[in-house]
This record gives sequence, C-alpha cells and structure tokens, in this order.
Amino acid sequence: MNIRIRPARLAVPLPRLRGIVAITAAGAAVAVLTFLAGTASAATVTTPAAATAGTVIATAVTPFGRALVVGSGKYAGYSLYVITSDHGHSFGCTATPVTTPVGKLLCTGPSNDKNAEWPAITTIGRPIAGPGVSARLLGTVRRARVGVQITYAGHPLYLFDQGPGQVTGEGWDEPSLPPWHGVWSLLAPSGQALPWVGTLTTTKIGHRTVLATPMFTGVGWINFPVYSYSRDTRYRSYCTGACARAWPLVLTSGIPGVSLGLSPGWVGTLPTAEGIQVSYRGRPLYLFAYEGLTKTATGYAATGNGNGIRVSGGTFRLIPA
Repeated sequence: MNIRIRPARLAVPLPRLRGIVAITAAGAAVAVLTFLAGTASAATVTTPAAATAGTVIATAVTPFGRALVVGSGKYAGYSLYVITSDHGHSFGCTATPVTTPVGKLLCTGPSNDKNAEWPAITTIGRPIAGPGVSARLLGTVRRARVGVQITYAGHPLYLFDQGPGQVTGEGWDEPSLPPWHGVWSLLAPSGQALPWVGTLTTTKIGHRTVLATPMFTGVGWINFPVYSYSRDTRYRSYCTGACARAWPLVLTSGIPGVSLGLSPGWVGTLPTAEGIQVSYRGRPLYLFAYEGLTKTATGYAATGNGNGIRVSGGTFRLIPA
C-alpha cells in the first residue's frame, strides 16, 4: 500500500533544545530546513498492508536519497536518524538527563517521551521490514528508560521531526553542546549514512585560519574545524571502528562546495566503509566528536581542542587554510 506523506503537527510538544534552535538559528538556516521539510513531504512511503505487532520500518524518497522511515503506527512516515557515537551497547545518545549551559537536556527516551531531543523508535514485537528494507539488517536493543529500540545495520534508530515527511535532523553535529558526541544523519536501506553534500570553509582557531565545515547545532550554525590524520594516504582512511566514532568522517553525497577563497580543485573524495569521505589537498577529513565550544559575543565557536591528539600511532591535526 502506498501512503502519501503529508506534514502534520507532532503529537507532543517540541523538546526544549529544538525550541532554542527556532530562536537562535539564522534565518537562512531556518529557510533551508523548511524547504527540506516541504520537499520531503512529497515522498511516498511503502508499507505492508497487514497490521503487525512489531513496528514496520519502511523507506521514503528524501532530498538526500531514499531513506529509512517509520512505516506503521502513530509515527508512520517520520524520518529516522542515526548518530555516529552509538555502537553496540554503548550510546552517545543517552537516556540520562545532563546539565548544559542552555539547561538540562535529555537525548533520548521512549518514542512518546515529551522531554527527549531524539526519541527512540521502539517496538513491542519483532520489527517488520517493509519493501526495500533488509530484514537481515533489522534488530533491536533493550535499553533502560527507553524500552526495546529498533536498530538497523547495528545503528539504533531515532525520531526528531515535527511530523511525517519532514527532514530537519540531517547533519546536526552535537559534540559538546549538547554532549551527544556525534553527527546525526538519515540512513539508507544499505545501512550507510545519507549525508548532505556539504561545504568547506575556514574558521579562526586562536590566531590561525584553518579548514572547516559548517554544521547545524542546538545553538545555531557553527564552522567546525576539520582534521587530518597522519596515518592516512591520499586513497585510504586508516581511522576506523572506535577511531571513527571519536573522529567522525566528513562524508558527502557529492562534491562539497567551497567558500572564503578555498580552491574547488583541491576538493576530492574517497570511498570508505562509512560512505564517501571528503578530502582536501589529498587529505581525508574528520570532525572531532569531543570538539569544545566557547561562548562568544555573537554565539558559540569551536575551540579546535582535537589538535595534536594521538590515536593508534597517528596524530590528528588542524589543517591550515
């Protein structure tokens, strides 16, 4: 059965941090997110016709490609997200409230948790694979204060948007405010992240101008510095597993744009197990999952505190622009 997605109001109030975003985000950012939501709302979700005890996971066409969505129940048509810091039974998106400079925040809880930023999609039975979804990749993990959360290719799945057919959680980077220590993205039926194309720019770290990429956060857009890893070569990234969770790869769905005098001819890509990674001057690029943020006169800025950290025989460095 084909279900046309139509925008709808979320049945519970928006969590606190998303309310802050509506106030602090730049007008252009809000317009982009609104456009994406409107575009995604025209997608079609396909789900099995018969009702089942387990939650159905389906697919829908989004501006970033075909992605996983909820296929049944109260949240049918809602986009599903993953975060790079989750792994097995270790979760960057925790179910314990934390105190931050913008107040007490809770990353996740059950699907109907009114206080959670990224409510988990849960199930009361074995999850069901809709057309285009791999039953082999579907799984569950039982979590305290959450319930039985659905996983896909090992990634726990989360909600975020206000209604079905919307995509407003793509590309959020939350390394320290809030401290979920990862990058959020949609998930393809293959089990890989569906990143946006992205942009490379520059930012100031102290007196240095370094390579950066703009990412959306709970306190607005921030130019996050990107890092190189000394073990890498032009054609291979050697940061995998636990390294890639601490240093999320800068992924793309195309060729990123450039600004502030950077040369588009120096932008490249390379295939990895995580997806297509961005490179610059032959260097594969990474974010830091524990990037510090400092308050400025105009908002917040990254601190570049990942510079010089050694991991598995290599060193992560800021990249002069």
